Amino acid sequence: MLVAGFLSLMIAGPSAHADVLRIATEGAYPPFNYVDAKGQPQGFDVEIAQALCERMSVRCTVVAQDWDGMIPALLARKYDAIVASMVDTPERRRQIGFTQRYYRTPLSVAVAHDSPLRDAQATFKGLTVGAQSSSTQAIHAEDVYARAGAKVKLYPTADAANADLAAGRLDVVIGDKFPLKAWLDVQGKDCCRLLGDVDGTLANAAIGVRKEDAQLRERLNQAIGEIVADGTYQKIAAQFFDFDIYH
Repeated sequence: MLVAGFLSLMIAGPSAHADVLRIATEGAYPPFNYVDAKGQPQGFDVEIAQALCERMSVRCTVVAQDWDGMIPALLARKYDAIVASMVDTPERRRQIGFTQRYYRTPLSVAVAHDSPLRDAQATFKGLTVGAQSSSTQAIHAEDVYARAGAKVKLYPTADAANADLAAGRLDVVIGDKFPLKAWLDVQGKDCCRLLGDVDGTLANAAIGVRKEDAQLRERLNQAIGEIVADGTYQKIAAQFFDFDIYH
């Protein structure tokens, strides 16, 4: 487990332990979160979580959690907050609360280099579209592409969907732009290309907390504002991106 900062204040709220703030990330969404060779969570989300804990003067542990179980495990009190590039949506707000954003992302689509497709706004009728299950991209694929006649195939991780695109088992992958671009820049550069962004899908990635933990949410909001204002956020982001993801 990763430890950030030192304990000097208790986290306000009924969920938190006196000596630690427990944070979950997925560990399968590089460069935002992944697990290194030693089994430790790493990536932009993890660095942000550590910076927020330091700003709040608390210790934190960061653990990997499968995406499909992320919200259920939060509600079961297995941890106190989710820092996993989770987009704040009305559907998720019915179950949990969210802080202010810590970055924004649109949805984008990728295809094979030799695909005849040229329009990211297409409905992909008659084609097979892959997406990570229980995600905003899965919702878009099912609400838009499936209804227009595409076949939608869902995967437990974004990497699994990308791998099937590379293997020719999918015509299209839809995902959050930044991790999809990161995959295309490295693993997918020989097989696939970014077709473009999906209009009207720019959304806020935020930290998820239980609804009753309003004090914790407000302390996290304050810490986010502070690390953006003093340049800490920008220093972390520059380790992973050569463009502004906060805007």
